[in-house]
Amino acid sequence: MPRSQACPSSNDTLFDGRLICRQSVDGYRFSVDAVLAAHFAAPRAGERLLDLGCGCGVIGLILAHRHAHIAVVSLELQEELAALTEENSRLNGFGDRLRVVRGDVRTVGEVLPPESVDWVVCNPPYGRPDSGRVNQDRQAARARHEVSGTLADFVRAAAFCVRNRGRVVFVYPARRCNTLLQALHTHRLTPKRLQPVYSYPGTDNARLVLVEAMKNGGEQIDILSPFYLYERKNGEYTPAMLALYREDPCWPR
Repeated sequence: MPRSQACPSSNDTLFDGRLICRQSVDGYRFSVDAVLAAHFAAPRAGERLLDLGCGCGVIGLILAHRHAHIAVVSLELQEELAALTEENSRLNGFGDRLRVVRGDVRTVGEVLPPESVDWVVCNPPYGRPDSGRVNQDRQAARARHEVSGTLADFVRAAAFCVRNRGRVVFVYPARRCNTLLQALHTHRLTPKRLQPVYSYPGTDNARLVLVEAMKNGGEQIDILSPFYLYERKNGEYTPAMLALYREDPCWPR
């Protein structure tokens, strides 16, 4: 059966059409969370970065587009998503700069060597399989719910792969921030920057947190000013959010 019939997809673009991301119409589709995480990382030329649990590959695609002199490894368990990431890499002409590895975060040592990357960026599954509604689409369910790995599994894999003094970035629901911070500390990943993300000004509680941690880092942490996605309830994106779709730096270092 032709791919278009077996798995309908759409071509979505970022950066005014300069970056193409093909993704499933009915399966897993990336959200603003992945875009936020991709921009929160700041790799330097020559560094190697791991997109852990890459889905359709959007985090690695954004980073490869914005940083022309880095190498990206995208790890994905689901074959259809891994193939889609490879297709997206070809569509954007990234060649050997973006390599896809099939593998399970729970056994990451079987496919990737220890301390082999400078950065890890991860948008892990948020939903617990025993609470709330699990997406009926199998692909989306495995990507968004802790069906094929818990947060602890993703943090453990990140700590295994990143070099000493290397950096990891996680995006996670703000209401579960304690769980993320505890998992990071357990694996010697010390938070260095924390960015609360709010839906719009005037809301009482943050929606997400972005955390950058260093392997075996010191105790100092910078809590950044609130980041707002929308100008108001049901409003347009803020200028800061719109900046995420340009190559300009988005957060202070």
